[in-house]
Amino acid sequence: MRARLALPVALIAAVSVTATACESSSGDDTDKNGAAKAASRVTDYNPQPYDKVKDGGTYTTAGTFDEQGNPFHVNATLTASRVWSWYNAVAITYSPTGEVRYNPDYYSDVKVSVAGGDQQVTLTINPKAVFNDGTPIDWTAIKATWKANNGSDNAYAASSTDGYGKITSVERGKDAKQAVITFKGVDASWSSLFTTFLHPKAATVDNFGKAYVKKAHPEWGAGPYTVGSWDTHSGNITFVRNPKWWGRKGKLDKRVYVNLESTAAVNAFKNGQVDYTPVGDAESLQQIKGLKGAEIRRGGSPFEYSLHFNTKSSVLADREVRKAVQESVDRAQIAKIQFQGLDYKEPLPGSAMLFSFQKGYQDNVSTVLKYAPDDAKKTLDAAGWKPGSDGIRVRNGKKLEVGYTLLGDDPLSKAAAGAFTAMLKPVGVRLVVKKADSADFSKILSERRFDLFVSGNRSMDPFGARSLCDFYCSDRESNVTGAGTPALNNEIRALGQIPDLTQQTAAANKVERKALQEYAFLPLYSGPSIYGVKKGLANVGATIFYNPLPETVGWEK
Repeated sequence: MRARLALPVALIAAVSVTATACESSSGDDTDKNGAAKAASRVTDYNPQPYDKVKDGGTYTTAGTFDEQGNPFHVNATLTASRVWSWYNAVAITYSPTGEVRYNPDYYSDVKVSVAGGDQQVTLTINPKAVFNDGTPIDWTAIKATWKANNGSDNAYAASSTDGYGKITSVERGKDAKQAVITFKGVDASWSSLFTTFLHPKAATVDNFGKAYVKKAHPEWGAGPYTVGSWDTHSGNITFVRNPKWWGRKGKLDKRVYVNLESTAAVNAFKNGQVDYTPVGDAESLQQIKGLKGAEIRRGGSPFEYSLHFNTKSSVLADREVRKAVQESVDRAQIAKIQFQGLDYKEPLPGSAMLFSFQKGYQDNVSTVLKYAPDDAKKTLDAAGWKPGSDGIRVRNGKKLEVGYTLLGDDPLSKAAAGAFTAMLKPVGVRLVVKKADSADFSKILSERRFDLFVSGNRSMDPFGARSLCDFYCSDRESNVTGAGTPALNNEIRALGQIPDLTQQTAAANKVERKALQEYAFLPLYSGPSIYGVKKGLANVGATIFYNPLPETVGWEK
């Protein structure tokens, strides 16, 4: 599963960390010239066992609720998933390298079997597990989650139906506390489907789409924390211990989100208002270096930022124009702008589904595209776009002008927009930069109010091939470019029938190379995770695929 990012690009490339404990794979990640062979796989989050974290204290960060707070909805972003996890079930997590971890407070037993070529997953749910309104967490929650996300009713506007659509039934097992899930064929990445789940009342069409819009429903939640306050005026949120929780007590007294502009987060950290802050540029890094009682935490990142092309816009409906624009973009220069002063290197990303540190990764982008401005000129010449007197190309009396939507006022985002403008001008394309409010992020994408737009995604699990349809299927709402064909959709969906993950990934690489030839999606960079963090904060950090359980987060003894 991929969660879409809704913050300014330069300030979101981070997942909190600490310098007291780092985890890294052995081997050298640079070549003989010092260039990076793979993106960083380092984790750095001060891992501490539960009994080494003190009881009490408050953990405060900048942040607020999302427009759409239901993480299963197509308009939800990473913010929704993060806020959700503080007052709803976190039933399955992954290690930093992607191994599955079942949370026994929700799933006391998990069995997977295959009979007659079809997979069956039996989830035995903890007898004590109950939603906050008193409704038992049982097989009906699993069924409701499946029904809302399996694509059988488009009124749900689910973020992703992949995997759910392969399930043929969810039935009661030996009792109501057991769910028996049957698949058509085998789904090796099934665990990503039920990392959390919906209260059956939240799984009606109306509630799925509307109930969580700028609202919380703690009565439908479960877990060590619940909502203490949810201020729709200030945007602040406070989570407190949940008296109805049956598992290990949450270590924190309170988890607080303070609604600050992202550009104010560094000053808030310096003034002691928040306990950590994302560090996305060299200036911010210098401001917090050496700050008393604080430390810089940094590691690898499960994020990827890409340039999206709206194929439904008049100018970018032409595949040859899209190809020429991509041939004109010097991705190395864009990455250099983002990483300036951060002491970080990585190879250019070559895939939307896997990172360069993952097994099976291939650089699919470089097989179909090269940075070649001269070729871009030839592409436009052949498409009938001729240079005008001012250098901007013209066809049928219309100038070749492409919009670029710039979200917020982040300096690095502005610098990137300037770089794109300078790259496209010599080939005869005028880039028209259009500023937009960060609050309009979801509408810009869902209503396709853009020609070109840079946006990011965070991998919530290691199963990259499962997410391929989210990026490239023409009938998927999450594919904001609108590119693709029915034939390509069928090829992508056929990947789900391959039971072996290694073989599935190899086949997915071939399909992605076809999808990239639509020239509607261009991976730009991943970047590091860098945070300023108050010393002593435990189990928060650059974790790659790992999300520490909320009850383990707190202050080291």
